Parts: sequence; C-alpha cells; structure tokens
Amino acid sequence: MPLRLFRFANLRDHQQTGRPVVKAQILIRYSDGTSETICTDNTWKTKQGPVIRNNVYLGEHYDARREVKNWSTTRIKDDDWQAAVVAKGPSGKLTPQMAPAVKVGEVVKPVRIYEQAPGTYIVDMGINFAGVAKINVKGPAGTRIRIRYGENIHEDGSLNWLTTTAGHIKSMWNLTGGPGAPADAIQEGHYILKGEGTEVYAPHFTFHGFRYIEVTGWPGKPELKNFEGLRMFAGLIPNGEFSCSNEMFNQLHKVTLRTFLSNVFSVQSDCPGREKMGYGGDIVAVSESFLYNFDMGNFYRKTVQDFINDQTPEGGMTEIAPYTGIADRGLGGESGPLGWQLAFPYVQKQLYDFYGDKRIIEHAYPYFVKQMDFINSKAIHGLFHWDIGDHVALDPRAEAFSACCFYYEHARLIAEFASILGKTEDARRYHQLSERIRNAIVRKYYIPNTGRFDNATQAAQAFALYYGLSPDPEATMKALLSEYERHYWHVATGIFACKMAFDVLRLNNRNDVAYRVANQRDYPGWGFMLAGGATTLWESWEYPDNASSQNHPMFGSTEEWFYRSLLGINPAEPGFRKIIIKPQPASDLKWAKGSYSSIRGKIVSDWKIEGDTYTLSVEIPANTSAKVFVKTTNPEQVKCSGQVSYLGCEDGYAVYEVASGMYQFSTVIQKNK
Repeated sequence: MPLRLFRFANLRDHQQTGRPVVKAQILIRYSDGTSETICTDNTWKTKQGPVIRNNVYLGEHYDARREVKNWSTTRIKDDDWQAAVVAKGPSGKLTPQMAPAVKVGEVVKPVRIYEQAPGTYIVDMGINFAGVAKINVKGPAGTRIRIRYGENIHEDGSLNWLTTTAGHIKSMWNLTGGPGAPADAIQEGHYILKGEGTEVYAPHFTFHGFRYIEVTGWPGKPELKNFEGLRMFAGLIPNGEFSCSNEMFNQLHKVTLRTFLSNVFSVQSDCPGREKMGYGGDIVAVSESFLYNFDMGNFYRKTVQDFINDQTPEGGMTEIAPYTGIADRGLGGESGPLGWQLAFPYVQKQLYDFYGDKRIIEHAYPYFVKQMDFINSKAIHGLFHWDIGDHVALDPRAEAFSACCFYYEHARLIAEFASILGKTEDARRYHQLSERIRNAIVRKYYIPNTGRFDNATQAAQAFALYYGLSPDPEATMKALLSEYERHYWHVATGIFACKMAFDVLRLNNRNDVAYRVANQRDYPGWGFMLAGGATTLWESWEYPDNASSQNHPMFGSTEEWFYRSLLGINPAEPGFRKIIIKPQPASDLKWAKGSYSSIRGKIVSDWKIEGDTYTLSVEIPANTSAKVFVKTTNPEQVKCSGQVSYLGCEDGYAVYEVASGMYQFSTVIQKNK
C-alpha cells in the first residue's frame, strides 16, 4: 500500500527493498559425504497464503481460511501452485545481519478489559511496549475481528490512536498519505476466522507501539484470557545493573529500559509506532545510555554502516539512516542537519571508548573525510547558522550557536580519529580547523566578562561547557546554575543539552544540582512523566495525547547519569583498560549499587551511607587498573581493604590507584553535598 509519511515521504522512493522477494540457498549434506546446493529460481513454486496485506506501520490482514496445511512438507499436493517468477531484487551488497535478531522477550498479560461501546472492547495491557497482540478465539468461519492499537485512551474510554498514526496521517489535521492511503494511518490488524476450534493468532510481519487495543467483531464476549501481548525487541545482551535508595530513580530506570527495548528493531528508532526511524540526533542524545545497559557493539557497527550506505553523492550524511526522505533543516542534497549528521562519527567514538574498537574508525574514515569536505563547503564565513538545535527544549533554542557547536565537534572528532589512525598530517590539519571554528564561535557568541553564550539558556551554557568553548568556564558554570535557579531547579533543555548538562555537572563536581533537577516530581521533568502514568518515556515534557509519542528514548540520558555519576563508572582509557570509579553521592541518596560488564570483565560500584559512615565497595576486572575516588572531608580517616596506592586529595575526594580485585573503602562523612 502506498503511504506518504508526513504527506511527502514515500519510502518506496528512498529505500531499495521494493516488493517482497526472496533469495535463498539451501545446503544439504548427505550421509555419504556428498552435498547439494539448492538455490531459488523459477523451479520453485508459490501460492497465495493467508497474509493478504501487510504493512509495518498499518498492520497485517490475515485470512485463516487461506492457510495451506502441510505446505512445508513432502505431503503437500502442489498441482495448483504457480511457478516462481525471477525478479530483480534490491540493489546493494548482501551481507550478514549484524544486529541481533528480533525476538519475543516477554509475554504481557492484560490487566483490564471493558466494553466501551456496544461490540467495542478495550483491552489494557498495563504497560506501553512494542510488539503485537496475540489472540485465541472460537467462532464461525468468515468472522472478521479488527484490532486497533494505541498508547492512550480518551476521557470516554475510547481508544486514542493519535500518538501513533503513521507519519501523522490524520484526517483531523487534513494531512493525507496520498492516493490509496487510509484517511487515518492507524495501527490496525484484521483476522478472519477459519472456524476450526480454538484459533490462535498473532501478526507475523509487523509490530506496533501500544498499551491499549480496541477489539471489534469478536464472536461473543471476549475475556482477559483471550489476549496476550507479545513484547518484542532485538536480542541485545544486558551488560548493566543499577539500583539506588531513590525509588523514583529505580522506576525511571525500569521505564527507560522498556523504552530503549521498544526501539531496537534493527535501528535505534525514535518510536515504535508513528515513525520507527533511526534519527541521528536521538542516537547522539542517548547512545551512551544504551551502551551502559546493553552490548551495542554489532548494533552500532550496523548504524555506522547504515549512514555509509546512504551518504549523499556530495558527501553529506542523512538525517535518518536508513534514509526515508526526511531532510529537515539540512545542508542540501538530502543531507541532514549538523546535530543529526553528528551521529555518524559520534557512534564511532562511543564504540572506541567502550570497546576499544579502532577498526570501525579505520573502516569509516574515508567516508568521514568526504563528509567533512561537504560540511566545510557549506560553511558561511567559517560557521553555520541553522539547525534543528536542542530539540523540544522549553527555552528558546539557540539554533545557530548549536549548529556551530556541532560543526566544531565534527572537526574535533575527525582530528582525534586521524591521530588514532596515525595520520599525522590529517590530524594537524583538522586540529587547526577545529581551533579556527572554536575561536570563531567564541568571537561571535561569547558575551565578554559574563560567562554567557548566545541567549544564555540552560542549553546554551551546557553546550559551551560540554564542548570546552568558554574562556572563563567558572563564569559560564555560574551562568548555567543561575538558569537552573531561574527555572526553580527544573529542566528546560531538550534532548542534547539534557545529556550535556548531566556530564558538565559531573565533571564540575556539582552532582547536587544534577540530582535536584533529575529528582523533581512536578512539571517539567522525569518525575512528572512517572506521576502521569508513563510506563515508557514521552517525546515531550508535556503529556502527549494527540501528536507526540509516549514511547520515545530521546530523554533517556538519565541512564548515562546513573552509571557515570551515581555509580561513578567511567573509562579512563578506551575499552576500559583503565577505569575511573568516582561515585558522587548527593542530597538524601543513601545508597547506589550496580555494575557494568565491560569487554574486560565486570566492574562493580556499590556505596552506602549509614549514619555518618560512607562505605564504597568496588570490583575491578583482571588485566585492568582503576583510580578510585572516595568522597571524604578528611582523607586520613579513610580505611581501605586490599593493597592500594594513595595518590592524594582532589575536590573533596581521596584518590587511590588499585589493580584488579575487590576493595572496600570507608570513612566518616558529614553530609551529602
């Protein structure tokens, strides 16, 4: 079915999959040692099956009366089958699948069912997730059951599908999907009964984002036992653990991971309902949060390759990879905006930092050079003046300033990559470029003697500090803190500056501010989402009921903060060959514990405050070493188990060097900062 997302983006015009085709090879090894290879050709036979329509957005229509019994066995009679037609398949190079396969990771039991209108039933699965509904039903042959999916319900109890309509195709907005597209692009499935006992069905070739389903056409009155939710996601291996004494944070951790797993169907997507696309900006915002929780090595290597595959002829990277036709505020030639193009080198940097993987940088370097040549050719007087900017920030966005910062980061990263690869001349040239950009940004956007950059919002100050642009970092930090105070210690940033601010506050030993902002329970903030019943993260700080998704990972940078700041686990060298353990207790937090399973082994950080005693237990894997920072007002009171080397005192922490092994540190602490 043709469908133009957002009225203009027809995937058939941009993606090379085309109509369904199959290319297969069967290798048979016989007991006598011989073998035979059977490849797809026109000697294969085909027959129309029960799936009569399928769309990854709109759903599957399945007619059980058309099922072919024993179709995959030698007992089948294929007299009425048709010879397969040889077709030209998608272009490109056939390569092994890199991302883990999608699986059913959980069977969700519904918590409530009610008849909203005569013959219309609403089933509440209790949580928002990605997957499909599974039904078991008895009824006459030819009975058609319709199932619609949505994240929400209206005040009258009816299904609210407005946050998940594909590409916002909605008749109420007069936004059409083109000839042949439905007026409202609702996630919907149909099942036609064959009338043979209890029939069990779940869609095969689609997935949806939902908490509620609307059921019509059911023979009789359905019950809870007739429904299950199949929660699906890529089979990523978990490699992180986190918990703490703040129950809201524990709930947020659970909700965020559910959001993350809803959005890993071969790409790190923005949402599992409306778009399902790999937006670069979203990846930049939360890639480290994913990496602390899951083994993302092969998944993100695929992400890098997706961008390479869709690099424009001029060298620009697309806003979304695989490319779908969306190029909002890009640099021309279907390239994306700078903050979204940044995903291409940024993911490589994270693969290097977390896994020590230099190969991906080496493989992608020629494409990065081409991208930088393209970006440089689009600069105006050495800078840029447009971008999407700090997406969904509450304060006015400093778009030109953020565009320049993203430009600087591209140049800084390619200089670093050239150095890693031993390309001395490239490294020198790109370092000079990055310094020219940095100096130009300071000249244009820094307000002398104030510490302020551009419009001096939380985001502008966070950008300046995160990228190390300020000639007076202390004054810039002071301006950032005054902005938090102006907002009554609530967040006002969008997807980039949320992440940046957490890191800036960590590196400046102001985790007290980060904690205060993250721990707010009213609007705007993560606590407001949870108080509003969120079981996955929202796409907006406001409650989304008619447009924005309720299952969006982009505000998930709290996960990175949990690991980097509350647990204090950070790499000191690529691949965690050397480690930093620096928990930053704050406010009324009494304990935090967790681990990260690096490529070198499990790293554990476990601290607690009991009375006036602070205890930190750590575990460092074999063939590594670590610097351990113990928060204390008096280093002489710190007691250590195991053989450690005291390095001195720094910013209220006693610092120790340790080899692999298990250690415990304890000291008297007056209060959390």
